[in-house]
Amino acid sequence: MPNPDPSDITAESLPDILKNDTAVKVAGVDVDGILRGKLMAKKKFLSIAKEGFGFCSVIFGWDMHDQTYFKELAISNKENGYRDLIAIPDLSSFRRIPWENNVPFFLVSFFDPDTKASLSACPRSLLKRAVEKLAANGFGAMAGAEYEFYQFRAPQKHDGTERNSSSTATFLRENPVNSLPSLTEGMFGYSVTRPVHNQDYYYGVFDACTAFNCGIEGWHTESGPGVFEAALEFGEITQMADKAALFKLVVKSIGSKYGITPCFMAKPREGLPGNSGHMHVSIVDKDGKNLFYREKEDTEHEWQDLRHLSDLGRHFLAGLIDGLPDIMPLLAPNVNSYKRLVENFWAPVTVSWGLEHRAASIRLISPPTASPKATRFEVRVPGADTNPHFVLAAILALGWRGIEKKMEISIPPLGKGEDVGGASDQGVRLAKSLKEATERFMAKDSVAREVFGDQFVDHFGGTRQHEVRLWDEAVTDWEVRRYIETV
Repeated sequence: MPNPDPSDITAESLPDILKNDTAVKVAGVDVDGILRGKLMAKKKFLSIAKEGFGFCSVIFGWDMHDQTYFKELAISNKENGYRDLIAIPDLSSFRRIPWENNVPFFLVSFFDPDTKASLSACPRSLLKRAVEKLAANGFGAMAGAEYEFYQFRAPQKHDGTERNSSSTATFLRENPVNSLPSLTEGMFGYSVTRPVHNQDYYYGVFDACTAFNCGIEGWHTESGPGVFEAALEFGEITQMADKAALFKLVVKSIGSKYGITPCFMAKPREGLPGNSGHMHVSIVDKDGKNLFYREKEDTEHEWQDLRHLSDLGRHFLAGLIDGLPDIMPLLAPNVNSYKRLVENFWAPVTVSWGLEHRAASIRLISPPTASPKATRFEVRVPGADTNPHFVLAAILALGWRGIEKKMEISIPPLGKGEDVGGASDQGVRLAKSLKEATERFMAKDSVAREVFGDQFVDHFGGTRQHEVRLWDEAVTDWEVRRYIETV
């Protein structure tokens, strides 16, 4: 059945919208971008639709494998008994899950039970707070997301029957990582024949995204064995972040039906390109007019890359350039993220920018190659392993800081002759590890603390310190193979 206009949904209209349903699924987003939720009886959901319900805070007290953090963090810990947070459904997020018999679905945001304020570490709330700063000045923001990801096929069982994709983790506990077969072999970007090999899955993902209101604008193979890329339909920035998180849910859910494991790790294969998660952002006025476009071309500026970019856009870019090194854990949140951010592998490693420059960390897209209304920044640092709410909140917060302070661009554009992914003479080298990035993020004078506040930085930084400690204590296959006999 068609979904009602989200703007028309109220708590009072819910009984009619859900009249033929018996249950509702709800989910919130944790700091790793993972959806955490449950199925609720319709009667229960209707009773909490306005005021919200208790949701165990432990989802902010443990990591992606449900291990509590080494360092107890303020939101959820032994001392407060891992108490409940308040989860309030966002009625405008309503959609139906097509692969689960069209069960109704709502996203929730999390609130502090004492202050009733939005939770500092709630990803949806962090982005909303950033958007509210713009809204107070009559501005809005638009965004788009692109994700590359590898896909692996769970090997057949010994009797020749198919494994479910959920058995991939079990398979990897018993076999080398590289023994997991790719969905397709070889390098064949933009192939029009490769998707035919798995067309039920390929078209199933596309159709499910349309039905689940996280539609795909472009869907193709990327260069790499079993790699696809999806460009999601652009839209208002908070809705875009939701759609990006839900896109991963679609792919993983549809993949599980075909024994396929989508992999959004930043660098799942040594010696091959990584998985990017590029984000596009622009600022608009209340009528939707793009405010990054300069009405009258500026031919006087020393950098002609800026001739079509407005003063507001220049300040926004300056804010990104200035703050980028301090917010790296939001753009590269995992130990593996930094295996992608290496020289000469089509991933940016410096603070850099340029007009239509794919080696730069910030790519300016504007006339003459784009229409005025499409003028925007593509931030190319994030990998596919990121939390989209955090990435977009970071971009918006840094850009708005640049606008408020009327900051000036501090470095020239990246030269077109630079090697792809190579270091710039002017650009600062971005962090080479999660440990380095987290230390800068959590520094007392970091830009991250200025734009997001201490509560968020201390919580998210603590979760990254946990990841670093786990990595520091891990003994890898590489170490054993290298040293077992020779040292």
